[in-house]
Amino acid sequence: MNDLLSMANMVVEYDTDRGPQRALDEATLSVSRGEFVGLVGESGSGKSTVGLTVGRLLPPNAHRRAGEVLLDGQAIFELPVESVRRLRREMLAFIFQNPIGSLDPTMRIGRQVALAARDAGDAQPPTTHLERVGLPDAERVAASFPHELSGGMAQRVAIAIALTGRPRLIVADEPTASIDATIRRQVLDLLFGLARDVGSGVLFLTHDLHSVARYCSRVAVMYGGRVVEDGPTAHLFQNPVHPYTRALLASAVGREGVGGHVVPIAGMPPVLHGPAAGCAYAARCSWAISRCRSERPIREIIDDRLVLCHRADETLSGKLVTQETSADA
Repeated sequence: MNDLLSMANMVVEYDTDRGPQRALDEATLSVSRGEFVGLVGESGSGKSTVGLTVGRLLPPNAHRRAGEVLLDGQAIFELPVESVRRLRREMLAFIFQNPIGSLDPTMRIGRQVALAARDAGDAQPPTTHLERVGLPDAERVAASFPHELSGGMAQRVAIAIALTGRPRLIVADEPTASIDATIRRQVLDLLFGLARDVGSGVLFLTHDLHSVARYCSRVAVMYGGRVVEDGPTAHLFQNPVHPYTRALLASAVGREGVGGHVVPIAGMPPVLHGPAAGCAYAARCSWAISRCRSERPIREIIDDRLVLCHRADETLSGKLVTQETSADA
């Protein structure tokens, strides 16, 4: 088996004042060794919960109701705590949205890098790791506290710490969201370049479809706590099958073309308190038929990808009709 990460039918719910809220509704996803996978979708689709689930880092009010996560063949939710900690140290690295918040505010940068390197059995000085991520004046950075760094510098530090152990999988959750737009590409070039150098796979959680197209060989699209389409990035972006994937691409700034316009997705993502009765996207989908509202779609291979849609074959054949003209409506 070539999958480094395999998540199958994962169900995760959060305790809230309004009862349980389902974040993952049988989510299924994989990452092969050395593969760069983009996980995209609107806020609330379940991306961040996937990232936390991968490392068994869910908060106390979150509960796994079903499903499993295999990391290098090991079922992480069945392992004792110490074994999970070892897996995190030896195999995983996390890079989060807020680089300053991910660093210890009471400890100088050099000390934090040194501790990460020590845990990884790396005897190189902290400045070596800081220089590798392109930080000028590494001695000054090493002597600084996190609040004394810019967002871009702090994110480079976070990348340096993440890569000290040469992780097999990096989970990057919107790693440039809080960074100035002028240096986002620099940071992503650095992250994916270094990941390639050390042979790490990357699970890239993001809203940024342009960056996914640039860096990732495969993309998985999430909606309502499920991966609704999963396939090669170039093919999926050129010929999306699921209606939500089409809507997501149409709403992306920069893809509208000359004389075109951005088309926002009408409606709001669902708030699930249990399993969706049918397709979670049905209420916003102009192609939905009665079956979409009452029957959960199952994963099937369509063309070169996996899709969760009752009408996927019609999409590819060009026979898709809208709700208003469909015989099943």
